[in-house]
Amino acid sequence: MLNRSGHFKSVVLSCIVLIAVGTVQYSCAQQLIDPKATMETQALYKNLHELSKKHTLFGHQDDLAYGVNWRYDAGRSDIKDVVGDYPAVHGWDLAGLEKESTKNIDGIPFSKMKTFIEEGYERGAVITLSWHFDNPLIGGSSWDAAPGTVTSILPGGEKHDLYKVWLDRAAAFMLDLKGKKGEPIPMLFRPFHELNGNWFWWGRKWCTPEEYIRIWRFTVNYLVKEKQLHNLIFVYNTNSFSSEAEFMERYPGDDVVDMLSFDKYQYKEDKDKFISSTRKELEILTRLSEKKKKLSAFSETGYEGVPDPKWWTGTLWPIIEGFPISYVLVWRNAGYVESMKKMHYYAPYDRHPSAPDFKLFYKKRTVLFEKGLKQKNIYQLHSK
Repeated sequence: MLNRSGHFKSVVLSCIVLIAVGTVQYSCAQQLIDPKATMETQALYKNLHELSKKHTLFGHQDDLAYGVNWRYDAGRSDIKDVVGDYPAVHGWDLAGLEKESTKNIDGIPFSKMKTFIEEGYERGAVITLSWHFDNPLIGGSSWDAAPGTVTSILPGGEKHDLYKVWLDRAAAFMLDLKGKKGEPIPMLFRPFHELNGNWFWWGRKWCTPEEYIRIWRFTVNYLVKEKQLHNLIFVYNTNSFSSEAEFMERYPGDDVVDMLSFDKYQYKEDKDKFISSTRKELEILTRLSEKKKKLSAFSETGYEGVPDPKWWTGTLWPIIEGFPISYVLVWRNAGYVESMKKMHYYAPYDRHPSAPDFKLFYKKRTVLFEKGLKQKNIYQLHSK
């Protein structure tokens, strides 16, 4: 089993530390794909590498916007209601920007999202963005899949110009996210996520590996070179996978990926089976991230409704313990969703049966929430 100390041993031995004019520069694992990345983005990437040796950051989707039975209460968070602290990683989704909607797929006004992102950044949190964008070929949502959609947005395709317009709109939003000194806020950008599933129009069933690789490479190069976004850390993301070959089947190249990650949720399967299978996937993930000198993350997980009151220390903790992953993020707390006719949430809230266990999880020495992360000054370069 790979562990935090052993995982990075070969990396440390192979890296070259260059000392010049009193500044320590790091090569190898801490090199972003964008040579023009902002100082804050470089600092975030290098500090996440360093932190992952000893810590895993805890994240939550849409944490500041709403929770179970509330929406847009200033300063509120279901996580904060339980442990008095915000998550260290704040997840948001850009879906809706492509069609110039004022709200995203979860009903959050982009004006409010901008404020939430800037507030989280100022407190020292990490920001990650996904994008459930619409189907550009046939219309409808991300889940309205059809063959030929990816082909249509490749250079020369009938929807390529439309796709560039969509990228322009997303780029404008991301460029407008600034810190108090006017610096672009660094973000982990996770496009075309869960690529080996069949539910999204960019999924395995709907395009070839070559087409997926081409659209990924075009997207990264367009955002970095054409739109001059130098505050993005690009995250390659699969759903659950059975082998290294499956995980790497559509990998677009080390020169266009900064982080490796996967998503996996527990449903009704046996707890021990879920723990065992997920740890095997984390073994593959961390082995590949070491080999490729990339960051790694368990970018989405959870158990809807958290029906197991001991899920945090009895399931999630045994899964992530000992692995040098940057963060683990649970999905959103939407509360009752009319279209689903049920409660839809993945994190505890005040008086939830799993709240006492979550407090124990919060106290784990190697798990970081926002207060602990703030002390690390992750947006500043540090000498070693």
